[in-house]
Amino acid sequence: MELFNPLDVCTSPDELLKVVENPRHRTMIKNYRRHAMLEIAGRWPEILGPGMLVEHPVYRIYESDRQLVLHGRAQVEGYYSGFAASGATVFGPLEERMSVADWGLALESYFGAHLRGHQLIALGIEADDPEGFYQLNRWVASFWPYDENCLLIGENIYENAGSREVHRIDEADFVTPEHAAAALDPVLDGPEPSWLQDPR
Repeated sequence: MELFNPLDVCTSPDELLKVVENPRHRTMIKNYRRHAMLEIAGRWPEILGPGMLVEHPVYRIYESDRQLVLHGRAQVEGYYSGFAASGATVFGPLEERMSVADWGLALESYFGAHLRGHQLIALGIEADDPEGFYQLNRWVASFWPYDENCLLIGENIYENAGSREVHRIDEADFVTPEHAAAALDPVLDGPEPSWLQDPR
């Protein structure tokens, strides 16, 4: 079984940025790339900062048999705050297809998430050991619309709950939020790779 690696969140956007030349498309991809890294690194307040979101974002998240709709920055902030507090932020693509158009981004992702047994149980998913270490795999489709200024309008997330697979993993392979931050902070704060620099 392939194990989740925090750096893989950059794979799909980086592949597109190496070939896409349209300035609007490049700006949206880079916005998504930074957004995804900030979320997994635990730096979610920066997602609400300048140049990232519209003034009144709308998130629609469909997981299992639950639907969550968030209107406005206050609700989005509350969602990210609770999500971070749950410790369930360590996830990313094991494989992924990403496409860009003038309206925004579309992704089909096979996610791996690292969760303790008690976190799975809190999500309504069976786990043999509440203190055990697990990787939850599942397919997710998502759509990220952007406004005329390339600011994110919101997230539309659709989980295929029937694709869920839970795998027990070794503690040594388990990625904590602290591990994810240590891997992604140098990428977020370091020099831009060549494919992030726009053609002149």
